[in-house]
This record gives sequence, C-alpha cells and structure tokens, in this order.
Amino acid sequence: MNMKFTSEIQDHDVCLKNLGQMIYDFCGLNYLDNLSLLASKVSKRLSVLNMTFGEYTEFLARNRQEWNRLVEHITNNETYFFREESQLDELSHVVLPQFRNKKCIRIWSAACSTGEEPYSLAMTIAESGIVPPESVHIIATDINKKVLQIASRGWYHKNSLCFRRTPKKMLEKYFFSKDEGFQIKSYIKDRIEFRHSNLLNDEDMAAVDKVDVIFCRNVLIYFDSAATRRVISKFYHLLNPGGFLFLGHAETITGMNTNFETINAHATFYYRKGNADSEVRHFDETLITRRQY
Repeated sequence: MNMKFTSEIQDHDVCLKNLGQMIYDFCGLNYLDNLSLLASKVSKRLSVLNMTFGEYTEFLARNRQEWNRLVEHITNNETYFFREESQLDELSHVVLPQFRNKKCIRIWSAACSTGEEPYSLAMTIAESGIVPPESVHIIATDINKKVLQIASRGWYHKNSLCFRRTPKKMLEKYFFSKDEGFQIKSYIKDRIEFRHSNLLNDEDMAAVDKVDVIFCRNVLIYFDSAATRRVISKFYHLLNPGGFLFLGHAETITGMNTNFETINAHATFYYRKGNADSEVRHFDETLITRRQY
C-alpha cells in the first residue's frame, strides 16, 4: 500500500469522524462508535452533491439548511399505529383519570416521526371517554421536516406496515378511504399541533412549554448517556408536577438520579415527576410500586 493511498484513507477517516462529531453536537445522535454506519447513511447524499466527507463537513458549516437534508438520511423513522399498546392502556386507565378536572391537558409526542404516535394518542383518548377530546392539546415534534410533512397530511397508503397493529374497528371509526389509502378524520387530526423541534436545542425545547404527559419512545437508544441526561433533564423541567413520562421499552433512566419516580405496571413501566400528592393507583386499584432514581 503506497503512502498516498494510506494518507487518503486516514484523511477519509478523520473527516468522517469530524462529521460524526458535528452530528452529535447538533442533535445528540451518536454515530461516533459506528462510523461505518454513518458512512453508509450519508453516501447517497454525498454522491448527489459529488463531495468527499471533508468537502461535505465544510459545506455543512456554511449552509445551515443542509442540516435538514442530512437529518433525512441519519434518522430512523420506523413506527406504526398503536405501538406498545400496554402504554396506551396506562394512558387511558391510569393517567387520564388524574386530569379529569383539568381544562387543558397538554401531551407532547417528542420525535413523532410520520405521525402514527400522536394520532394513536388522540384516538386512544377519544376511545376512553374519560376526558373531552377537545380538552386535550397534543404537541407533536420531530427534527425531520420531511416526516413532519407526512404527519401533517395524515394520509397513509393502504398497504403501509403502519397499520399492522391497527384494529379494523379503529380503522373504520377514525379514518376514511382516500385515493389508495386512509385519511385520518379531521376531529382527530385537529387535536394535534405539529412542530419542527430538536431535542438538543434549548430554544426549541423551551417553546414546547409546560406539559402534563411526554411520550418519547425509541429515541434515547440512539443517544449516549450524556445526551440522554441532557434530554431527560429538560423533560423533567417541562413536565408539570405529577406529570408522566413514557419511554420505549428498551430505554431506561435507572441510575441517572433524575428525581423521576418509576411506575411499574403489569406489562410496562413509565415515570412520574413527583409531588406531594403523588400516589398513583393502577387501574386494578392495587397500589403500584414506586422507586426513585
């Protein structure tokens, strides 16, 4: 192997690592431990621009709008309706009754992707009959503007895998046929406000304002412990006292000293920001286990 070729490989690796660091600093996604995966994800974009990794990092530094295109390549947007049903059951039977007398219940679907999660929340709330649907305001955010456009439209192809866990009765009740797919009905769609937001951006997070419930599922698995702590700290600040946090089943904040209480239910677990009256009863009326971390 000649010295020129060796130097080119070294330059490539350095530039790729620099790109990974830029992405981490921008949005917390950690590709620094898997640079080969990062290279495969951005190679198509570099091919379109006819750039090397070094040229692309310089391009990113000069063109802030390019981050929107890069985010489309590096984020994972796999999702479907009624994902992790046990958590939706907890929302319906445990969480909502505690806000029965509240005039405006604010729920945040952080990293909402193409919209299946916030729409599932809205349908679950409508089905519960516990609170008036008009009393609930769902804020749905994502860093990827392209998936937000899909979410805002609320239309999904009939053969999409996003319906793989959708009961037929829910499909018939809350959607109507349109073109070659299904459109979410307006009285569900109108409950949701879609926004562009970066979980690592202080201004974006502050703009969400105080909320009662946060769903941020299958996002923190792409963060390292430092970025996770930063996001969880912001969630704690934004939650009203007694508010709830739902993470993905593969995610945990155990041992992070976050002051959240862990709620262990039958088939899931989630977290609560404590207050003086923080006793929570599971819908079978047995006192749930609470632990502080």
